[in-house]
Amino acid sequence: MRPLGRGCRTLGRLPRWTGTLTWKAAAFITVMCCGLAALLGVLVHVQVTDRTVGEARGRALARLTEVTQAYEAGDRLPHGAGVDPPGLPAPLRELAADGYRGTMVGTQDPQPTMWAAGPADGGRALAVQVDYAQGARIIDALDEAIVWSSALASGATLCVGAFAVTRVTRRLQATAQVARRISAGDLDARVNDRRARNPARPQDEVAAVAGALDTMAATLQGKLLSEQRFTADVAHELRTPLTGLHAAAELLPPGRPTELVRDRVAALRTLTEDLLEISRLDAGGERLELAEERLAPLAQRVVRASGTPAEVRVVRDVCVATDRRRLERVLGNLLANAHRHGRGPVVLTVDGARVTVRDHGDGYPEYLLAHGPQRFRTEGSAKGHGLGLTIARGQAEVLGARLEFANAPDGGAMATLSLPETPMSTGTG
Repeated sequence: MRPLGRGCRTLGRLPRWTGTLTWKAAAFITVMCCGLAALLGVLVHVQVTDRTVGEARGRALARLTEVTQAYEAGDRLPHGAGVDPPGLPAPLRELAADGYRGTMVGTQDPQPTMWAAGPADGGRALAVQVDYAQGARIIDALDEAIVWSSALASGATLCVGAFAVTRVTRRLQATAQVARRISAGDLDARVNDRRARNPARPQDEVAAVAGALDTMAATLQGKLLSEQRFTADVAHELRTPLTGLHAAAELLPPGRPTELVRDRVAALRTLTEDLLEISRLDAGGERLELAEERLAPLAQRVVRASGTPAEVRVVRDVCVATDRRRLERVLGNLLANAHRHGRGPVVLTVDGARVTVRDHGDGYPEYLLAHGPQRFRTEGSAKGHGLGLTIARGQAEVLGARLEFANAPDGGAMATLSLPETPMSTGTG
């Protein structure tokens, strides 16, 4: 089955870096990993520091006890011990002067030192110092190891997290791309997720969404094909009796009743032919017969053939490669719609490969501007079956053209047909 729309925009890929779910999830995982690593690092640092400082404090207090015994016995104090030594921290000196014992890591010493001090005679402080360099090196090495291990863990987590999330986001992007293709009219598009194809495998949320999208597309395609077959069958079945009815109406005697019958028969034949044309457009079997056509003379022929008053304005005439019959059908339907549902004057403007048909009525209804022409829907008490613009849009798609509907700022409906530019196009001033 062919796509319903032609000339659709190329489906662009989602941005690969900023704003995607992959990098948001990877950044979240990395932040969480860094936070956890920092928390564990702080806990390890505190525990090891407490143990190292505690061991150094125990050694310092044990030596202070030995030095105190030697001081009280009048023995000579060993190296590293003294009364009111010059390097003793002031807070520790005040503590010893008050009659208490305590320890403190020296901050002014060239080498890390653990001080221990206690009271001595005359309000002085008896102090000893213990080498604390090894303990400080252990803590520094531990801090460095924590920083490096946290960085490595964060980097490894970022890579693993990005890889794991990318596998999911790729499937999501594929599902979103298929959804866009379906919305553009390609009802043959399917996700075909491997997990969704195999019901025996555990299905995650992405597989459930992909399976639901495929089911929806298949159901929509089936209903559309059924509608197309029904429309074609009805049109074909009506064609034969209408031909006989038209022949019978021609045999009726002249008069007003005969004119009414012939008018209604002609309307039924037009409706039947429109339905047949729509069914052919839906089937996608239309073939173009391209030839070079100059737009200005073609537009004038369409206006003359319509039998309705319309002004043709030529801003710039070009020669394009197109199917003349289909292009005349599109412009004829646009003119007929402008006269049937709008008000004069009706103006057909040729500006290069762009042809605009405008009336000065109330403009297109909101549903048509929002969703495009819809079959068998007309606004208010307007006459018609809503097939003219539907056929015009379908034939424009066959031509590879773009048909847009809008309302003019100063009132009136505007239908703009933009034909594809071709190398054969040549302009005339």
